[in-house]
Amino acid sequence: MSERERWETRFRAPDYLFGKAPNAFLKRQAPRLRAGATALSVADGEGRNGVWLAEQGLDVLAIDYSATALAKARALAQERGVHLSTEVADINTWRWPKAAYDAIAAIFIHLVPVEREAFFANVKGALKPGGLLLMESYRPEQLNYRTGGPPDAERTYTREILHAAFGDFAELEIREHDSMLDEGTAHVGTSALIDLVGRK
Repeated sequence: MSERERWETRFRAPDYLFGKAPNAFLKRQAPRLRAGATALSVADGEGRNGVWLAEQGLDVLAIDYSATALAKARALAQERGVHLSTEVADINTWRWPKAAYDAIAAIFIHLVPVEREAFFANVKGALKPGGLLLMESYRPEQLNYRTGGPPDAERTYTREILHAAFGDFAELEIREHDSMLDEGTAHVGTSALIDLVGRK
């Protein structure tokens, strides 16, 4: 089964795999967001984060390579009374626009190292000067908890990996912590997390 088929199968479940509430880290960044700004929610799945961004007054494009997930995202947007643009896209082959977004949310996107460098470069390139990057990811220690995330440590992030990729930002905050997650049925329990808030 391909990675795409695996996610399509998971997202065909009638419930929302990661819940309908936004990621807690992303929600805490509300004061940094500006109504009317353009935002990209990367690998947005069933829309919990993209819809929340739209609820803050942002003009949001949610991308994911699961059409099933994005259909659920549009249904969630309709339920919440907001507009959400969606596009089926593989983040490794999508034609990333240049300097197009005021904010990019990249929540729990874990790629193998050979794909990661290009992904980070594409994210940086898609941000406008002064644009805001919000990322939450798992650290290697997550494998001790087994409460969600990738099955191998090479897909997780460390402070060194993130600083190497985004250390040239005008502002950069990286925070490592172990915290409780309660996000649907897929992210539940104590988790080894790393948060990044960056300003290009």
